[in-house]
Amino acid sequence: MAAEDIVMVIDKPHFIVKLHSTLLEVDMKEGIKKDLESLMEAKPAIRESLGLLFQTVVPLDVKLRDIQSVSIDKKGRVKVAIPLKKDIVIPLDEAESGRLIDKLNELIPKEKERALRDKEEAEKTQRAFASKRAVLDRELARERTEH
Repeated sequence: MAAEDIVMVIDKPHFIVKLHSTLLEVDMKEGIKKDLESLMEAKPAIRESLGLLFQTVVPLDVKLRDIQSVSIDKKGRVKVAIPLKKDIVIPLDEAESGRLIDKLNELIPKEKERALRDKEEAEKTQRAFASKRAVLDRELARERTEH
């Protein structure tokens, strides 16, 4: 992610939260969790196969379009609900939690809408390509029968 698309940064002693226009990052600063996180982010194959296993220990970056909801729990922490994955809980103070949730609630619908438009455009392009391919396949079959 480019530095210019960072919307908000919350720097805590043991972790840093970076909110981008399309992504939420929670990065550890040191220790074994940081090493695991670096390995997971550097090797997509490991992330795909072992991501569910490590997500309880190391919060993985999450695309805003994949977030189901955000809320504040009884302890004032931000809870990010993600379908089919373990929820991310970010221990922030009350003011930070409020700011982060407000910004997430502003960005998530926009990102979901953009992702839906991208998906619809890709499907439209695929349908157009499929119909052109069908015409070419018929022409090719006709040429084969004529020769």
